[in-house]
Amino acid sequence: MSTRDGMDVAALDSRKMGRALLENAMITKELCREDILVALDAGHGGEDEGSSRGGVLEKTVNMQIVQAVGTLLTDMGYQVLMVREGDEELSLDERVQTANEFGAHIYVSVHQNACEERKSDVSGVEVWYNAEKAETGSKRLAQLIQNDCVLYTQAKDRGLVEDESLVVIRETKMPACLIETGFLSNKAERELLVKPEYQQRIAEGIVSGIDLYFFPKTMYLTFDDGPSKENTDIVLDILKEQNVKATFFLIGENVEKHPEVARRIVAEGHTIGIHCYNHDYDKLYQSVDSYVADFEKAQKVVCEVTGVETKLFRFPGGSINSHNKGVYKDIVEEMTNKGYIYFDWNASLEDATRNNEPERLLQNAKESTFGRRRIVMLAHDVVYNTTLCLEDLLEQFPEYRMAPLTEDVEPVHF
Repeated sequence: MSTRDGMDVAALDSRKMGRALLENAMITKELCREDILVALDAGHGGEDEGSSRGGVLEKTVNMQIVQAVGTLLTDMGYQVLMVREGDEELSLDERVQTANEFGAHIYVSVHQNACEERKSDVSGVEVWYNAEKAETGSKRLAQLIQNDCVLYTQAKDRGLVEDESLVVIRETKMPACLIETGFLSNKAERELLVKPEYQQRIAEGIVSGIDLYFFPKTMYLTFDDGPSKENTDIVLDILKEQNVKATFFLIGENVEKHPEVARRIVAEGHTIGIHCYNHDYDKLYQSVDSYVADFEKAQKVVCEVTGVETKLFRFPGGSINSHNKGVYKDIVEEMTNKGYIYFDWNASLEDATRNNEPERLLQNAKESTFGRRRIVMLAHDVVYNTTLCLEDLLEQFPEYRMAPLTEDVEPVHF
């Protein structure tokens, strides 16, 4: 575990360089945990005891949790900067200055909550972040720490709090958040917060969130059946605003109807694949020849309109479905021999069904991931309700980085 006095100038310059590489909050393959400096700040200290209830001092609990977090991070290979190293009183500006001068990649402040009433039943975990710094990754960091701290402790989830007044999360030059791990004014929760085993669970949750921040899982967001004029344009607008790249499996007939939308998909950096020319299961799956003929017709249209000769494709209904039982193995063999790559999915919004209210679609997506490290998510850009929930969908998966499918991605098959 690093201390302020134990870092030399060369290490400081190196970490500042590393922070520049991480300014978009996504770690590159060239960096590893040993390159990352995490600033941990135990709130209060010295004569500033923080909240005090039942003989329990906030400053003490804060430090105990921070020390547990620091040990776990160090064991994983991270560099750790203890902003407050002992029972000392530091000003808010001094805390900010320390994190900034040492070029920390993220800053996490640990505090305890309390109500004004001496006794209260209010309980739970909440994480504060500066909304004005949301684009730097602060909100994502806060959400990951909140999610995993609640998961590890089973404490009440009080959610995120936007705040622009807290100095330590406003003036730090890196993604920053402040976690209130519980309420000292709640007797039952206070008794938990002083127990080493509960503090360890809090620490494990914080560390899990930090690790996912730097090393996220991967989600490949895919859209079938487009393009459509109205809905696909809305999807593209949202993806552009969120700086997310996705993959669109196109229907040839729809590309002919809306060529400008198909060209926009490619122009904005998304990848494309072939879905089919005509989404008629009976005609499509009559034989291997009927499937290949439809595919080649779709591919010709897509190539003429977009200039892209893609090798990616997705079977209508997936590679194994009730319409192609007798021929799917032969189709797979034929298409594979021709050098094409097919992708099924392992999570879905289930938005091509009648029960497709936005809230339900979000629930379907969340429940179908099962926490996997690699997800191919199925959605449909022709469904209006999908456009209504897409922003929320992207926000509810802070543990995943979004990426488009390419020929280099290992396919997901049923």
